[in-house]
Amino acid sequence: MSEAIKKKSAIQSMDLSGVQVDASGAVRKMEGVKNTIFAPGVNDLGNLYFLEVDHTLCQGCGECAHHCPTGAIQETEDGTRSIVDPAACMNCGQCLTHCPYGAVTERVSYVSEVFEKLKDPDTVVVTMTAPAVRYALGECFGMPMGTYVGGKVHSVLRRLGFDYIWDNEWTADVTIMEEGTELLERVTQGGKGDKPLPQFTSCCPGWIKFCESFYPDLIPHLSTCRSPVAMLGPLAKTYGAEQTGKDPKKIYTVSIMPCIAKKYEGLRPEMNASGQRDIDATINTRELAYMIKKAGIPFTSLPDEEPDPILGMSTGAATLFGTSGGVMEAALRFAYEAISGKTLVDPSIKAVRTGKGINKVEVEVPGFGPVRIAVVSGLQNAAKLCEEVRAGTSNLHFIEVMTCPGGCVNGGGQPMDDSILEASLFKKMMARVNKRFTLRKVA
Repeated sequence: MSEAIKKKSAIQSMDLSGVQVDASGAVRKMEGVKNTIFAPGVNDLGNLYFLEVDHTLCQGCGECAHHCPTGAIQETEDGTRSIVDPAACMNCGQCLTHCPYGAVTERVSYVSEVFEKLKDPDTVVVTMTAPAVRYALGECFGMPMGTYVGGKVHSVLRRLGFDYIWDNEWTADVTIMEEGTELLERVTQGGKGDKPLPQFTSCCPGWIKFCESFYPDLIPHLSTCRSPVAMLGPLAKTYGAEQTGKDPKKIYTVSIMPCIAKKYEGLRPEMNASGQRDIDATINTRELAYMIKKAGIPFTSLPDEEPDPILGMSTGAATLFGTSGGVMEAALRFAYEAISGKTLVDPSIKAVRTGKGINKVEVEVPGFGPVRIAVVSGLQNAAKLCEEVRAGTSNLHFIEVMTCPGGCVNGGGQPMDDSILEASLFKKMMARVNKRFTLRKVA
């Protein structure tokens, strides 16, 4: 192990001693969304609500219920909406991102705990950032939508005091190889035995919970790969700890995601492959922006920097994970070359990319024939393909599922779209009229 690997970055972090840490239970507005400061443990998972409708703000317009893929949001007696049971909620946050009144709030936020760990000199705080975050964070600082700020993300994390800037793209590359290898095995064996066809992707926590809840008989079809961050967490506390000479018990892993459902994933009991909790905390893009502003760091003027070695390197294929069809495209590149023994002339398989709905494609692989694939965006669309697989009528080999329309770039933890928050006067007026009518009717 080289001294360069063991040594921390020489860049000076901010002095966080003056940053006031909010107490558990405090409610703070983070990029237009109300968040309750609460850092649950794995034992809290059973009855934990990650999202909640604030009845004092709800106008009963029904937008949240319209965008809920499982019917977890129902109308109450006074016309407002409520999440009836956490078991029915996939934690995708599409209700939150589409509410024109800001009435849907987050009930879990590790922001205060992360600040406390950053202040503690005995804790080694590690970041694990998803690809989609770096295409959205800039919006919180006035930059044009979709601006790539990956270099600035690494830079600001160092200044916040994170000890190692490791990257979720590293294990996204691992996922590509593992998932592609597993697909190759299933295809060459004809889907027999305990690895049937089609193979479903397993990166999206909302989709995994949906499959487990509504299609448990299809679990054998799921790839056995963990999601990239669920791989990086244990690697940080094993391989990463070994290479940097750190005590794994002192390493605190922070997953930075575009997604609310990743908070649920991080708390799953099986996420302890390292012998400890693999993922200690999960924050989303909005919460990271809140932390940066709270620390007073001038984000837009920061230089671009690289992540740290060991678990920070990646290929271009890993970046594709942020969009619907990206996981499929990356895994197909690997599987194509593994099956055919030939190199793709054009490594970009753009036919599999989709912004919404279901996209079915055949990719001709030399020496094998057509590999039939589907990319699906949104769980209501995923249910259609699940019914086909359950009925035995599907001839597909590989299916990618993303819970959020368009993929992780449109996740429930991303910056809010101002055009949704600024709903039309007519729409707001009609919602208030309907609420008043319902209240009088109930009375």
